[in-house]
Amino acid sequence: MGDYLILLAIVLGVNLLPAFGPPTWSIVVLFGLQTDHPIAPVVLVAALAAALGRYLLALAFRLLGDRLSTKTRDNLAAAREALERRRHAMLLAIGLFVLSPVPSAQLFEAAGLARVRLLPFTAAFFAGRTVSYAIYAYSAREIRGTSVGDSLFEHLASPWGIAVQIAMLALLVLFARLDWRKILKS
Repeated sequence: MGDYLILLAIVLGVNLLPAFGPPTWSIVVLFGLQTDHPIAPVVLVAALAAALGRYLLALAFRLLGDRLSTKTRDNLAAAREALERRRHAMLLAIGLFVLSPVPSAQLFEAAGLARVRLLPFTAAFFAGRTVSYAIYAYSAREIRGTSVGDSLFEHLASPWGIAVQIAMLALLVLFARLDWRKILKS
């Protein structure tokens, strides 16, 4: 039970982040590789925590929307009205929450700012994530028993694997700090 609470807390926390959080599927995969818990409860806990986190994120952005200019609030209200007026547009938007390749944080942030009804979107998100997390969890469980799974985990958790990850982060910081205008000019 404690492992499920830890999974719930981690997934909830990641899904409360407005940007730059790791994808939840990666947490589900890591949990699947590291534990022998039945997959169905892992998937349900992760999907529920992800949906709750995104719902709360949208509510926070709804409160943030109160601080926007009148013009911006009017624009968002017009977008919401257009979405709610056209049933096919609403169904398309809900489908986007189920299957979207777009990061879900930004979808929920937009939904919160536009003050759309959040429960249909959250339910669609939960349903979509239940299916996708199940696929990832079963895949992780399958490769765990193979040399591919062992090799993948060994490389990720080895000192060399950790050093490569740290080096890549340092290169990313360096890449972001370079004056690219100056470099590309010469």
